[in-house]
Amino acid sequence: MAIATLTDANFAQTVGRGGALILITTGGDKLRSDFKTAFDKAAEEEERIVFAQVDPAENGRLRQVFSYQNTALLIGLCDSEIIFRRSRPWASDLPGAIGSLQEAVAAASPAEAAPAEAAEAKKKRSIAALDKPLDATDRTFEHEALAASHEIPVLVDFWAEWCGPCRMVAPILETLAAEFAGQIRVVKVDTDKNPGLSQAFQIRSIPTIAAFKAGKLIFMQPGAMTEPAFRSLIQQAIDLEIPADEAAAR
Repeated sequence: MAIATLTDANFAQTVGRGGALILITTGGDKLRSDFKTAFDKAAEEEERIVFAQVDPAENGRLRQVFSYQNTALLIGLCDSEIIFRRSRPWASDLPGAIGSLQEAVAAASPAEAAPAEAAEAKKKRSIAALDKPLDATDRTFEHEALAASHEIPVLVDFWAEWCGPCRMVAPILETLAAEFAGQIRVVKVDTDKNPGLSQAFQIRSIPTIAAFKAGKLIFMQPGAMTEPAFRSLIQQAIDLEIPADEAAAR
């Protein structure tokens, strides 16, 4: 499939068609050659995803939409919603990005559901995403945590089934996810089932609690926390202001 070129003029029409779209920025900070090769190859092989490129320098509105700061970007959208955003992407980032998009498409449009049923299912998922912890995997973490943290802070619990202190933390997080619904998202990562994330964040002890805002890691600490400590962390995350340039650099 050919790589589309997006502009201020055709962006709304292209994105308005729905489905999955993955795009790269050109100009300014150049893309790595290995990434561009992998991107071109994926565009030829993937039939359910639209691959596109955009030059923000020549499209001022899109420059604002993507908060472009002369840093190469890899961005994925599903039904007009940004699913992930990666600055200065590597070729190794692409498989996970494509996987996240495919899962988002599957979740948004169950094949067996009628349109009305699909809409209701999507609504229920949105409500659930606000008032209880979500499970994230090596493939979905970008979507569930990093991308989501551009809207509200995300609290991440790295845990495992066999971990006693993790079981003490779980009900606290259930309570706080409901209480702070719409203000913060709580995400759980089973370290035994997701070695990629365990390695990426160098998890050596569980539980380990992390917090993200605007795609930026703002807190990470091993060990169980008390409910008052969690409340304090959540409020600090909500109140914290991330400078626009730092958020865009993520």
